[in-house]
Amino acid sequence: MKALAALGFEIFLDLKFHDIPNTVAGAVAAAAALPKVRLINVHALGGLAMMRAAREAVGGRRKRPALLGVTILTSMDGPELLRVGIEGPPGQRVVELAKLVKAAGLDGVVASGNEAAAIRQACGPDFLIVVPGVRPETADLNDQARVTTPRQAIAAGADYLVVGRPITGAKDPREAALNIAKEIARATKHSLPA
Repeated sequence: MKALAALGFEIFLDLKFHDIPNTVAGAVAAAAALPKVRLINVHALGGLAMMRAAREAVGGRRKRPALLGVTILTSMDGPELLRVGIEGPPGQRVVELAKLVKAAGLDGVVASGNEAAAIRQACGPDFLIVVPGVRPETADLNDQARVTTPRQAIAAGADYLVVGRPITGAKDPREAALNIAKEIARATKHSLPA
């Protein structure tokens, strides 16, 4: 991570902290002190007290990383949620968790693009939405259950996209990344640098 920071990259520290409030507060404080960390996340299912402790841990910093609550993992669908005791459609649970994240004072959520529009409506225009499980139309789903294309995620209101295996698992990662960047540029009507 220090090598990436030294190159000037800003970092999404995707560690999904989930523990008792005091433990998460300590972990978040340590993570926030690392160089070039722009985003940190905790599991929203850790509860309101845990998320508030995390928020307090990054609180007074002049330039602090944004703190996000992970709602429901994109690998989980309705039947998988039911197996762990969470009833109801994933979309409904995600929006309820997003509201809890906002009530805790966090900056936004990590959620499937399938729920991004409903989160935006429920939590407002300044609430960050980071969308994982992003797959170009031609990519394999792998272990993801609730995915969107880059274009769909952007149209639904995503602020950031998380694209992993469609690039890292590609035969030509550079070409895959460029193709995804082109799709994002078309969706946002931006041109790519030459």
